[in-house]
Amino acid sequence: MKLTLVAATGATGRLVLEQASAAGHEVTAVVRSPGKLPSGVGAVRADLSRPDPGVLASAVAGADAVVSALGATSKAEAGVAATGTRALIAAMRAAGTRRLVVLSAAPIGTVPTAARPDKPRHDPGDGFLLRRLTPIVKRALAAHYADLAAMEDAVVDSGLDWTIVRPPQLTDKPAAGRWRTQVGHNPRNGFTIARADLAAAMLAAVSDPAAVRRVLGVAY
Repeated sequence: MKLTLVAATGATGRLVLEQASAAGHEVTAVVRSPGKLPSGVGAVRADLSRPDPGVLASAVAGADAVVSALGATSKAEAGVAATGTRALIAAMRAAGTRRLVVLSAAPIGTVPTAARPDKPRHDPGDGFLLRRLTPIVKRALAAHYADLAAMEDAVVDSGLDWTIVRPPQLTDKPAAGRWRTQVGHNPRNGFTIARADLAAAMLAAVSDPAAVRRVLGVAY
């Protein structure tokens, strides 16, 4: 399969790249710094905080699917997920590329936006402890989560064959090779998932027809 991978040098994106390459997929990596990529990986240099439509068009042309691990890594970068993903969607529409898998976060189903102001107070999968911890985390990461919520709106309204993957707290532990998936909300009391298993879940979603136009909560 021919994949375009956005943010391929990030903490999660590099694992998606590693696993996709090991599985024999042809990967074009969209990154700010191609020099950070392993040798032999096709690269397109792009800054998604200031996206160039022509550059993105060349990156997605001919791809079977686009996988995005794009997200802000600091408060100063908040907005990059929504801005970059909107530009990516426009490029995909122009190129006729339809399959899109994006990385979000477990709390985003409860983050209201201008387009969707009536989000539930709690995710159905969150138990007693998570219902008390999540509001604290949402306040601390308000700008980051607002960015991801706006990104999700753009994806859902895109008309593409999208999947949104929402993990809880990420760890750098070795892959367990297993995880739970829940359609539409978070797995019950799912607190963590290793980035390596998240990467595998994202790649599995690419070729899963049941995942199209669905939000997937993934966790242990």
